[in-house]
Amino acid sequence: PYFRPSNVCFLPCIGPHYCILEFHSTRFRKKLSDTFWFIIDRILVFSLRQISTKQKRLKMSNNHVYSILLLVLVSVFSSCQNDQSAGQTSYTAGATKVVVDESFAPIVEDQLYVFSNMYPKAKIFATYKPENEVLHYFLNDSARVAIVSRKLTPQEAKIYEQKKITIRVTRFAIDGIALIAHKSAKDSLIIVDDILKVMRGTPARIKNLVFDNPNSSTVRYLMDMARVKLLPAKGVYALKSNPEVIKYVSKNPGTIGVIGVNWMEQPDEDLQQYVNNLKVLSVKNRIGKPGSDKFYKPNQNNLALGVYPLTRDLYIINCQGGPGLGAGLASFLAGETGQRIVLKSGLLPDSIPPREIRIRK
Repeated sequence: PYFRPSNVCFLPCIGPHYCILEFHSTRFRKKLSDTFWFIIDRILVFSLRQISTKQKRLKMSNNHVYSILLLVLVSVFSSCQNDQSAGQTSYTAGATKVVVDESFAPIVEDQLYVFSNMYPKAKIFATYKPENEVLHYFLNDSARVAIVSRKLTPQEAKIYEQKKITIRVTRFAIDGIALIAHKSAKDSLIIVDDILKVMRGTPARIKNLVFDNPNSSTVRYLMDMARVKLLPAKGVYALKSNPEVIKYVSKNPGTIGVIGVNWMEQPDEDLQQYVNNLKVLSVKNRIGKPGSDKFYKPNQNNLALGVYPLTRDLYIINCQGGPGLGAGLASFLAGETGQRIVLKSGLLPDSIPPREIRIRK
């Protein structure tokens, strides 16, 4: 054959001269079908055969030149169309950005790891920030998918509604806020009323609370519970991240840290030594509330029964406005595989995955 897709194709046309066609893009060659190239090959062979031996030293007629150029342009156009279709995202392919509340980094990292291995054509770029920064990114269109512990307020939702973009919210887990102390601490019990007193700046049996970040979801959660808009000048301290809280409480007996329970259930290797020096406190709710009869720890059983006082839902909010990786990830998180990952992490899945038991005689 005279013509085959390669980096440089030489067409013997007129004596010692050649018609050179260059194809610089690797994807250009791969995207075109064998059938398409076969048709081009046959047309070119037919055209070249029409040139008699006597005419080889003459210039190729304009008609033949135009025919070859036209075929090349058609092939380029076809390749561009294929490249555009390849760049489109689907539920399990393409690329997208996701902003994540850093309080849930361990569970989200596990989910994205499994999702990426199941769907290698999917590229998810996750950014972990405190809740306030996550919402800032999300509402300013820096990312269309967010994982947070609350739904959008009516004012926040209006931003996307004005753009006529449907907001899809999927709950996939229930988290418990853990109160941690050094394992040498004599007291392993704490009452919600004392927590709220510290948040309000009034005297309490506990001296302080140490948070991961002043803009975090845990701070916002307890401020809403205490019905305060500003943190007190004393008794409440904020660092920069959950790992910093774990390290600080491990090195400073007498302090109480406030973190997501997932950080205690699945710590990183470099945090394990600090976690070994800590214990999770049992919490008793206010009178008249579920969990006010005794002290409960933030384990899956107590989260499922609704008796642990400090719980929050985990949501994935998708505002991509159509089919894409955001919808695919939400479906994965709420599906059986995603829910099993949640179950293994120590959090409570939104729906308990079924478990089959075979009984042999």
